[in-house]
Amino acid sequence: MRRRGPAALALAAAFLSSPTARPQTAATAPARAAAASAAPLVVAQVPAGALPAEALGGGSLRAPFGEGGRLVLVTPAGAARVLTGAFASAADPEVSFDGKSILFAGQKAKGDPWCVWEMKADGTGARRVTCGEAGARQPVYQSTIYTITTKSVEPWVQVAFVGENKGERNEARVAPNTSLWTVKTDGTALRRITYNLSNDVDPVVLPDGRMVYAGWLPGSAKGGPNGRVPLLGVNEDGIDYQVYAGDEGLRVKQMPAPTAKGLVVFVEKDAIAGDGAGRLAAVEQARPLHTYRSLTTEKDGLYRAPAPLPDGRVLVAWRASREGRFGIYRFDPATGAREKAFEDRAWHSVAAKLVAPRPTPDSRSSVVRDDDKEGKIFTLDVSLQAPGEELPGGAAKTLRVVEGVPATADRPAGRRLLGDAPIFDDGSCQVQVPANTPVELQLLDAGGRVLRRSTWLWVRNHGAQGCVGCHEDPELAPPNRFVKALAAPAPVLNPPVEQRRPLASAADGGATADAVRAYVSSIGGQR
Repeated sequence: MRRRGPAALALAAAFLSSPTARPQTAATAPARAAAASAAPLVVAQVPAGALPAEALGGGSLRAPFGEGGRLVLVTPAGAARVLTGAFASAADPEVSFDGKSILFAGQKAKGDPWCVWEMKADGTGARRVTCGEAGARQPVYQSTIYTITTKSVEPWVQVAFVGENKGERNEARVAPNTSLWTVKTDGTALRRITYNLSNDVDPVVLPDGRMVYAGWLPGSAKGGPNGRVPLLGVNEDGIDYQVYAGDEGLRVKQMPAPTAKGLVVFVEKDAIAGDGAGRLAAVEQARPLHTYRSLTTEKDGLYRAPAPLPDGRVLVAWRASREGRFGIYRFDPATGAREKAFEDRAWHSVAAKLVAPRPTPDSRSSVVRDDDKEGKIFTLDVSLQAPGEELPGGAAKTLRVVEGVPATADRPAGRRLLGDAPIFDDGSCQVQVPANTPVELQLLDAGGRVLRRSTWLWVRNHGAQGCVGCHEDPELAPPNRFVKALAAPAPVLNPPVEQRRPLASAADGGATADAVRAYVSSIGGQR
C-alpha cells in the first residue's frame, strides 16, 4: 500500500512534488561553482586490499567495511592531511551546513564499536555524539525539527544515522539488522525511526527537510527471490514512510544524493559488489516515481558514494574495474563528463564531501508523542490498485494486520496475528495498532483468501499513516469524499503479546499474483 499521512491526503503527491526541491538559479550557480573550486575536500579512505569482494543477500546488501580507514583533508592543490590519526578507523564523513564541522563514524581503538563523532573541519576537537544501541554509522545532519505538544513547540537540533538494532538480524540472517535512528547533537533523545525487518541504510536529507534512504525489502515480489532495494522516503521523525523511487531501473538502488539542480543521483545494480559500486542513475526531486534515467553504463566503470557540489555536479568515487583503485572524481549528470579531483595510489578513496557552507534544509514539525503507544493506519479505497490489477468493488472484505518479529542469531524472523478489521462497502478501512512495530497489511476476500499484501510498514507514536489505495498509482490523488471508515472509531488491534497467534510463514493463506488475477476474472473482471 502507498502510505499517506493525514496532512498528505489533501495533496497526495506532496512528498513527491515538493516545491522545495529548489534548483539553484543561474545567478547563484557561478558564485557557488567558484567557491567550490576553492574549498577543500574531506575524503574517506581504506587501505588497498581492504574492500570486500562479495555482497550479501544475493547482491542486495553491501558488506560492512571501513576498519583501518581514515579521513583526509585535501586542498584544491591536491595536498592531503590526515584528520583522524587518533582513531583506529574512521569513515562516513558529513559536513555541517555552515561548513565548520564534520560528523563521521569512528572506532577510537581497534575492536571498539562504531560510534558517531563530531570534529571541527580542521580535525580538532573530536567529541563522541552517540554509539547508538549497538553501533552507529553513516551520520547526517538533519534540519531543525519542532515537536508540537500542548505545552511547547520545542526545536530539536539532531543528527540521523544508521544504527544496529541490538540482537536483531535481517530476514536473510546474513548480517545485523540496521535502521535509521536520530539523536540530539548533545547525545540525548536517542530514537529509532524506521522499523523494516531488513536493512535500512544511506540516509540523506532533501532540501525540504525530508529524508531519502535505501531499504532492503526481501519480501517484495518485484525483485525476484531476494526482493529489491528501492529508495524510500520518510519524514525526520519516521512518519509518512513510502517508496520514493523503486519500480524503474535496476533491482538495487542505494547511496542517494540530492543535487543543486533538482535531481537525486544514486548508485544502482541488479546485484551489487561487496563495496556497493555500480552504475549511476537519477530521478527528479519534483517527480521521482516517473523520471528515472540511467546516467552511466557497465562499460563506464564502477561508481559509488555520490555527493553534491554547488554547481549541480557530484563528487563520486570511481574505478575502471574491480581490479582498479578508487579515486575521487567530479561527475556531471547532464553530460556524463568525469573529471579527476584526487587519487592516492596507496589507498582506495571511497567517498568525499566538499568542506564548504551549503543550504540549510527546511525545518520540519512532528506530532510524535512518546506517551502514546499506538497509532492509526487507514485506507480510503482498497479497490484502487496498480493499473491492470484493480480489484472489483467489494471483493476485499477484511483487513488483516500481521506483526513482524525480527530475526535473531538463534531464530528466523517470525509473524504474529494482531487481528482483523472490516472493510466498509466504500472500500475504506481504519485500524489502531501498536506503534514502532513492523506490520504487514493483507486484504482478504469473503472466504479468507489473501488478495493483496504490503511489505513491512509501521506507524509512530500518536501518528496516522494513510493510503489512497493498495499498490495504486503512486501519483493518484485521493477520492474526493469523506470515507465511512474515518467516521467510525478505529478498531484497536493491539492484543497482549502472549495472545498474538504465531503464523507459520508468509504464505499462510496467501496466493500468487497469477492466482489472484484468475480469481478476479472469475468473479466479474476488473473494475
